[in-house]
Amino acid sequence: MALGHEKLDVYRLALEYVAWVYEKAKKLNGVHRSAKDQWLRASQSIPLNIAEGNGKTAKADRRRYFEIARGSTLECAAIQDVLVAGKALDENLSNEHKSELDRISIMLSRLGGRGYIEKLL
Repeated sequence: MALGHEKLDVYRLALEYVAWVYEKAKKLNGVHRSAKDQWLRASQSIPLNIAEGNGKTAKADRRRYFEIARGSTLECAAIQDVLVAGKALDENLSNEHKSELDRISIMLSRLGGRGYIEKLL
């Protein structure tokens, strides 16, 4: 039996992204430690807020959680930029995963019922 949020494509995509972040974060140490910690928190925030928002019945509450998840998605993109600038993440690999973040962001915008949709790339 799957819970409501587990049926959402955006939730499954977010979990795949989190798995990738965990894999990459294992290799980040030293000077990149604060970016690593923030990246882990931000990536985890995406599926956690999707799940919580999907459980809300009031439209405004649902939108709020989906917007928080969307904000975390954009934060992850910025953290990837920081890691690319710090030579801790390959730019091409980062761009591949930014495409995933873009897709997640668009899906969250639609779930939240807002009119804004922007491209990350």
